[in-house]
Amino acid sequence: MKNRIKDLRNAANMTQQELSDLVSVSSRTIISLEKGQYNPSIILAYKIASIFNTTIENLYCLKENLENEEKNI
Repeated sequence: MKNRIKDLRNAANMTQQELSDLVSVSSRTIISLEKGQYNPSIILAYKIASIFNTTIENLYCLKENLENEEKNI
C-alpha cells in the first residue's frame, strides 16, 4: 500500500532508526513500511501519523489507494 512515511520522515530530518525507536518497532519494520511491503496495525499507523501530525488517511494515501484498487477491479 502506498504511503508517505518516507517523505514525512525525510522532511522531519529523522532516520529510520529514530522513527522506529519512537514507535517501538525495529528499523526493519520501518523499512518494510516505507517500501509498502508491510501494512501496519491500526495502533502503529496511529502512532506514526501522530508523530508527523497528520491523519492515518493522509499518511497512507487512502483515497488514492482506494481509487487505484477500484480501477483494478
